This record gives sequence, structure tokens and C-alpha cells, in this order.
Amino acid sequence: MPALCLCFTIHEPYQLRRYTVFDMGQSSVYEDDDRNCEAVLRASRLCYLPACEMLLKLVRRFEGAFVVSLCVSGTALDLFEQYAPEVTESLGALAATGCVEFVAETSAHSLAFLYSREEFDRQVKTQSARIKSLFGKKPTSFMHTECVFNNDLAAALQQLGFKTALAQGTDHVLGWRSPNWVYRPVSGPRMNLLLRNAALSDDMGLRFGDRTWSGWPLTAEKYASWLHSLADHADVINIFNDIHMFGLRHAHDSGIFDFMAALPEALLADSRFSFVTPASLAGKHKPAGEVDVPQFMSWEDSGNDLTSWLGNDMQKDAIHALYSLAARVRASGDKMLLHDFARLQTADHFRHMSTKWFSGPRQDRPNPFDSPYDAYITYMNVLADLELRLDAAELASKTVKTRRPSQSRLSSGTGASA
Repeated sequence: MPALCLCFTIHEPYQLRRYTVFDMGQSSVYEDDDRNCEAVLRASRLCYLPACEMLLKLVRRFEGAFVVSLCVSGTALDLFEQYAPEVTESLGALAATGCVEFVAETSAHSLAFLYSREEFDRQVKTQSARIKSLFGKKPTSFMHTECVFNNDLAAALQQLGFKTALAQGTDHVLGWRSPNWVYRPVSGPRMNLLLRNAALSDDMGLRFGDRTWSGWPLTAEKYASWLHSLADHADVINIFNDIHMFGLRHAHDSGIFDFMAALPEALLADSRFSFVTPASLAGKHKPAGEVDVPQFMSWEDSGNDLTSWLGNDMQKDAIHALYSLAARVRASGDKMLLHDFARLQTADHFRHMSTKWFSGPRQDRPNPFDSPYDAYITYMNVLADLELRLDAAELASKTVKTRRPSQSRLSSGTGASA
């Protein structure tokens, strides 16, 4: 029985303000609160709230036959809590139906796994605990930031107790094989690996409103017919997309909401098909084979690699400088330093420094800087100020430690004299 597995990612970054060398040592306010508030309120009005309402109606209409999964970043949850708590309430209403699975990711929407396993583990555990607290169930499925995946990540996820990993179904990894089967990571023998059907995902997520595309206009019935044609050659068809496709990437008047509202009925018209979530597949399908991913892959750009974040010297310099401070920040125990260090790990900061012509920002995720160079300069100024604060915290800690022994001896001597 073939199934459709839908997963929508929900992410919003904190954007940095224009932070100059003249701000260093004077202000530790790094983020543009006005821009962040405006961006979240706009996204909530156009996308998050109407999308959640639509999904809730579908769940209720089909009485359990329609299920979906959501992968929400920690920064998005922070921004919702700060500016749009009604979005979190809408997500809670979806969770209460029992038909929505919440998939884990890193709390900071970061690339920490590439540079600090300790930081990665901390972020994943923090985010998993938060998902359980907000939505009632600890996640057992994981999708890394921007669908990044490799063998080492699979092994780490298995150690953390995850049952299923979601990743991009790239041709250079699959070869002649199809992404429409349940696989097993070569380094995670107790896990399921669900691979994104890139073509069908992008038909919905990217090409839906493209009038030059041969498949335009895309209707629910046409899309369902494409899925039905795979019935004899699939266990599960994985459609993973950014939820921005609803109302931001494709405007409401493009018909994207009507398309999604009609898709369940069109798909279920073929009784062989059903909707599933990643967790519901655990143990139900024997893996069709192992997948070996020695190099990192992602769902970004045509190369499905990491060059959107690590493709030039500015990006590499910035991220190496950041994680070179990781051990010192953790050792400081300073809550504000830890907070700001986490926020600076968000992958969007490095994406803004990209000079790849084909990884330019999409309309729904604009670059707040005039150029990649402005993004780099601002980020490095912020990082320099963070290090100044870290130096001050370490100096203060040493001063306290050197004072305590002398105070202890003075107290002891006074007591003996008395």
C-alpha cells in the first residue's frame, strides 16, 4: 500500500541589525527587533495562521485519514513566543488532534554538527524537550537544518534515540534507485531513512506558480495522478517543503491553498493510497536497502551540497571563528553569552554571505543586507564584540577565584586571634 508522507518545515531567523565597529564594546544589542517583528507578523498573517487553519480543517474533515508532519525550529518558536503567540496556539491545536507529528531539528537551526558534536547534542536535546513540553510528545524523527545529512549524522541520531531520519533523495547517492522506498542508513542499522522526492516536492514547493513550467497550472487532480502512477513502484513518497510555500512563496491568489485543500480527496480517490507520518512508518516496512552517504548533502541548490553556507572564504572564516569560541562560551556559564552564541549559529547568517548566483535569496526569505560582504562585515563585528564580552567574563571569573582563597585565609586568621 503506497503512502504519501508530507513534512513542512517552519523556520524564522533572528536578523542582525547594522552593527558597526563603533558599536563594539558599546552595545550588545545585535538583532534588529523592528525587522524581526515585522517579518514574523507578516509571515504569520500570510502563511502560518492560514496554513495551520487549513491543515486543521483537513485533519477534522478526513477524521484521521489525513496526517502530516511539521519540523519547527527553535528560533521560530522563540519569535512566535515574542511576537505571534497565536501561531504557537495554532500548532498546539494541530498537535491535540493526534494527526500531526512534530519532527525534531537543532534548536538554533544551525550547522553545529559539522563543528561541535557537544553543541549539536545539546541543541537537539533542548529542542526535543521543548517540543514535548509544547506539543505533548517527544519526537522520534529528525530532519537536520536544510535537510543536511551524512553517515556520521545518522550514527549520532541513532545514539540520541531517534528512529527515523529525513533527508534529501539525491541522484548521486541513490544512483539508479528511487527515493520512494524506506531505506536504512549504512551507519544507523536500527533507523529508517526517508528520502525526499525532489522532483515532486519542487513541483509543489517551487514550480507551482511558474507559468513557464510545462506542468502549469498544477491542480490537485493532476498532482494526485502523478502520485497514483507510482503505486506499483513505491512504499512511501516523501514530499518535504518549506511551509512558506503557502502564502509567501506562492501568494494566496495563486491557488496554492485551494490546491492543498483538494489534495487529500484527490489522493485518497485511489484506495491503495494513504497519508502517513515518519514515526508511523517505523517497523512497518522492511528497508529496501542501505544508503551510504559519506559526504554531506542537503536540499539546497542544484548541487545538493553545503556551498550555500560554506562555499566561500567569508562563510568559512565566519563559521570557524564562531565555533572556535564554543568551549570558552560553555565554560563561562554566562547565560547571555550562551544565548547570543546560540543565536549566531543560525544557518541563515552564513547563507546571507553566499556569493553563488543561483543561491540568491527567494522572495519569501529576503537577504536583509545589501551584499554578502555587508553580511560578513556585520557578522564579524558582532562576533568581535561577543569575544570582548567573553574576555571580560573570563577576567571577572579569575578575579573572583583569586579573591576567595585570600578572603578565606583572612577569615581563618581572624577567627584564630579571637
